[in-house]
Amino acid sequence: MGRMLTTWPSERATGLLGELVTHLDQQLPHARALRRELHRHPDLSGAERPTADRLRHALPNLRATRVADTGFLVRVGPPGPAVAIRAELDALPLVERTGVEWTSTTDAMHACGHDVHLAALWALLQAARHVEDLPVGLVGLFQPREETQPSGAEDVVGSQLLTEHEVRAVVGGHVQPRVPSGVVSTGAGAVNAAADQFDIVVRGQPGHGAYPHVALDPVPILAAIVTGLQELVSRTIDPVHPAVITVGRIQAGTAHNIIAETGSLHGVIRTMHESDRTHLHAAIRRFAEHTAAARGATADVHIIVGDPVLNNDRRLVQFVDPLLAHLGLPVAHEPFRSCGADDFSHYSRIAPILMMFVGTGGPSTGARHRVGLHHPTFLPAEESIRHLALALAAGYVGGVQLAR
Repeated sequence: MGRMLTTWPSERATGLLGELVTHLDQQLPHARALRRELHRHPDLSGAERPTADRLRHALPNLRATRVADTGFLVRVGPPGPAVAIRAELDALPLVERTGVEWTSTTDAMHACGHDVHLAALWALLQAARHVEDLPVGLVGLFQPREETQPSGAEDVVGSQLLTEHEVRAVVGGHVQPRVPSGVVSTGAGAVNAAADQFDIVVRGQPGHGAYPHVALDPVPILAAIVTGLQELVSRTIDPVHPAVITVGRIQAGTAHNIIAETGSLHGVIRTMHESDRTHLHAAIRRFAEHTAAARGATADVHIIVGDPVLNNDRRLVQFVDPLLAHLGLPVAHEPFRSCGADDFSHYSRIAPILMMFVGTGGPSTGARHRVGLHHPTFLPAEESIRHLALALAAGYVGGVQLAR
């Protein structure tokens, strides 16, 4: 950890943290009720205004400033430097299958735990309002469109509101079923991947299925491209660098006996190193175009650049880990890192960032069959609200050290 932490956490830091936790625990019954209300009425990305309205009404006497169309932020504490805490407003287009009394009333679902994140941030803001002498401001950021593009976080950054609030650190937390319940994973450096998308359209010559020799079938060309894309990772990327290419959708044809004129495939690229990201963008384009050309067809490749790598700031990790331990939250010995992506990474353009993964899993979290994020039966236990709120409180107190 280094000499910086020989006297850390200080009595002042642990005192502030203890005061926040005392008030936070008083808010938990209300936070649990709020979580159920939000879970029952989820809103999809870009249509989160009803969710935002529920939260604003639950935060009386705090002036809300709209951001990124359907999002908003509030501030507690003194003017000047601040620490921002982010939670996500949006849900997923999934039909819920949890069977709980407070199940979703729509065809959307909080299957990524955002309802827990929102309730935890609400509890922390309410607790902070009862602390008489917050050392720096606490900005509660209720962000839209985490699950889709265009990115809500990118729009928040572009609004300049966090700069106007003198935000010196941005902290987030995410429930994670692949981490044991109550354990928190931080870890300096890359913890989530860059996420980009690609669309490839192959154009051949249409014809009758009985006479393929007088047509140019795009389907086997698409199949060759799909197979070859996997080799781009296994044979052109350093084996110790995480990278994934996944084809999620293939489309071609209208009938059993018609050779289509065009076909398309659509997928994602996940990388942890910027050099690999740049390489795969060029390699996918080159491979698809050449594979089609070798068979007399053409391929049009479109790369959609998405979220960058999420890199946790080393200083924030060093400040926050001892605070988590002080609260009795075990810190994962091996940090959880994945090729999942989060637009939280965009906030690193304006300040150091820290994403914490708060465990909701059981002892066999590595099992392949375990229910994970984006599953129609995913439902974190109510105790996860407190675990996440405690982690966010530690994140705020740790961020204070950078904000001063």
